[in-house]
Amino acid sequence: MNFFQLINLPNTLTLINLFFGCLAVVFVFNYRLDWVPYCIAASLVADFLDGFAARFTKKSTEIGKQLDSLADMVSFGVVPAVILFELLFQLYESDATTYSLKRMYLYSAPAFLVALFAALRLAKFNLDTRQSEGFIGLATPAATVFIIGILLIVLHNPFGLNSWVYQKIFLYSVAVITSLLMVAEIPMFSFKFKSFAWSGNEVRYLFIILSIILLAAFKFAGISLIIIFYILISIAQKIITK
Repeated sequence: MNFFQLINLPNTLTLINLFFGCLAVVFVFNYRLDWVPYCIAASLVADFLDGFAARFTKKSTEIGKQLDSLADMVSFGVVPAVILFELLFQLYESDATTYSLKRMYLYSAPAFLVALFAALRLAKFNLDTRQSEGFIGLATPAATVFIIGILLIVLHNPFGLNSWVYQKIFLYSVAVITSLLMVAEIPMFSFKFKSFAWSGNEVRYLFIILSIILLAAFKFAGISLIIIFYILISIAQKIITK
């Protein structure tokens, strides 16, 4: 496969996803957390468009599939982990008289569970034939959106929620629960529309309407709530269809 076959439109979009994921990591460790959501938004758009472009141009390849997972590992595996790491480190740093630098790094390290389980999920996804129409477990982009929502609450403090989420026990819980959900055997619906008709897409349309309402009502706090409702709706759908 030559250079021009590698750098087709879908692969280029995947590399754009990876590029913004790399930028996000740089911004986290250079104390520009306020720029990270913009990078992840760009990664999410590129991640959505690469699959669409592959189907539209009929250039879906095995290399493209593997490249997509590698890019997602950075943008939706490493980035959310380093966000949680930085938030935990800041909390320990604010009490530096109690903790040595070595302990601050050590106690913040569990945040990287998110990266480890994202790697497991992405490896599993590439081999799991059950996930062609939907997902089994929480997709890495959804997990990342949830953590970005928490970051935005910390940065902007909507409704005074900062004091609730900017806590060590809460951030540790987010790392553990998000990690487990990514590999959980829970069917979750995808946003792949085969058509735009209401029939067959009822859950997707209702979720989109609910998401708009949550964002309008709760602003930044609504972002994480959207992912919580996504998980709850997926679980309810599984129970109802049994």
